[in-house]
Amino acid sequence: MNSFHLAQFEINPILDRDGWRICDFISSNEDYLKRYFPNTVAANLTPDLSNIFVQEKVSEFVSGHEYLFTLKEPEHRKIIGLIYVQEVDRIKKKAEIAYCIGYSYKNKGFTSLAVKTISEWAIAQPHLDTLRIIVHHSNIASLKVAQNCGYIWKKTLAKEHTPPNEEPLDMELYILKNER
Repeated sequence: MNSFHLAQFEINPILDRDGWRICDFISSNEDYLKRYFPNTVAANLTPDLSNIFVQEKVSEFVSGHEYLFTLKEPEHRKIIGLIYVQEVDRIKKKAEIAYCIGYSYKNKGFTSLAVKTISEWAIAQPHLDTLRIIVHHSNIASLKVAQNCGYIWKKTLAKEHTPPNEEPLDMELYILKNER
């Protein structure tokens, strides 16, 4: 798998040596990320936990079970965001895209560019024809990312996501299909 080198950042598959950088990214953005990425936050609260997380994600990437990409600023190689291609179903040829960006990098167009790049990569894989993005209606920035990347609203999913210490939330489903 190749990396994608864009003007302001690069996109890389998760690497064995990313543990400390992911821990730093999560700890710097924990409050901002925990509502929609509680499992990722919980798995990266310490450097040791992050190293375990990274090893699992590298293994999943190699096996094709799930693909985790990091967004890194090129100068210091600091992680500024994550993009998952998850819930990969090779039989139904579908997967879900999930993404997060550091608080200080939001509203700069980075997320849309990264999601578009990874969506194009994912939909070109022979085992994927349909990608999903699931987002809460109040997350306007994330809704715009889905729309900017060509995803089409399909339906509302009742009680799809339960954030920590909250009631279940209805989420919006956006779809991108490859019409090969």
